[in-house]
Amino acid sequence: MTNGNTTGLGRRDILKLTAAGAALATAGLISNKAAAADDALSLKGKRIAISATGTDHYFDLQAYNAQIEEVKRLGGTPIAVDAGRNDGKLVSQLQTLIAQKPDAIVQILGTLSVIDPWLKKARDAGIPVLTVDVGSTNSINNTTSDNWGIGKDLALQLVSDIGGEGNIVVFNGFYGVTPCAIRYDQLVNVVKYFPKVKIIQPELRDVIPNTVQDAFTQITAILNKYPEKGSIKAIWSAWDIPQLGATQALAAAGRTEIRTYGVDGSPEVLQLVADPNSPAGADAAQQPAEIGRTAIRNVAKLLAGQTLPRETYVPALLANKSNVADIVKKLGIG
Repeated sequence: MTNGNTTGLGRRDILKLTAAGAALATAGLISNKAAAADDALSLKGKRIAISATGTDHYFDLQAYNAQIEEVKRLGGTPIAVDAGRNDGKLVSQLQTLIAQKPDAIVQILGTLSVIDPWLKKARDAGIPVLTVDVGSTNSINNTTSDNWGIGKDLALQLVSDIGGEGNIVVFNGFYGVTPCAIRYDQLVNVVKYFPKVKIIQPELRDVIPNTVQDAFTQITAILNKYPEKGSIKAIWSAWDIPQLGATQALAAAGRTEIRTYGVDGSPEVLQLVADPNSPAGADAAQQPAEIGRTAIRNVAKLLAGQTLPRETYVPALLANKSNVADIVKKLGIG
């Protein structure tokens, strides 16, 4: 809406636009320089160890494969090992990698109490250690999603969907894994401001392997304890494979009034969120392949003498019933 006495932009408006344009141009130059710097990265002649706790989950496999390909793309040689969710094997593989003295080690996930002593041994041996989703003081840089933001946003979505009151079931089996702990803590932080929302005790413990089947069994059992509709409003998990089993259990029991919530963005879970008849309420979709590539680019930057931040965050997208189609399109899934 314009004033009738105004015939165009005033001098002050023009100056503001000029300043804004200059700022945008500067930002564009910075962005272009950053892109050019990334294009110049190289790992030629470098041996980069990639240690995965396991690759049976969508996130893990995407990050792992993307790291291997990015090392190759930058001219390096990947030394990739997968522990298959076996802590003993994981420790043994880290010992072997340290003995091989690669130019850097990247650890993907893992229970901190299990892996941290070996990440320290690697650093003590002069091997740079970087991580994906591991909050270790022995890691120079950790590439991850903003799990504080993920946890808060998912919890707020859940609380909003249930109208700020009701009982919720929580899976809390992997508090020793940093991202899971952060997401859980954020759920608790949000819920404490909604006194009519109650977390049913005892909390459930999700497991690996057989996560889907175990979640199905546990939710079926808890539905038998709370048979009345409305007695449970939502089910939360720190990742989306328990969410998958929980959603299947709700559908099998005809309790689709209960909503499920999780994190990762596995294609099968996003498909359930997209189904208007499914109990899957929301899923925070990470970008695991981009997280993996970013971690390797950070290795290249470090070896080129650049200083890295303590954490590098790759954006996640909260998919719910109303926006999941757009999220799937943005992620290039399906």
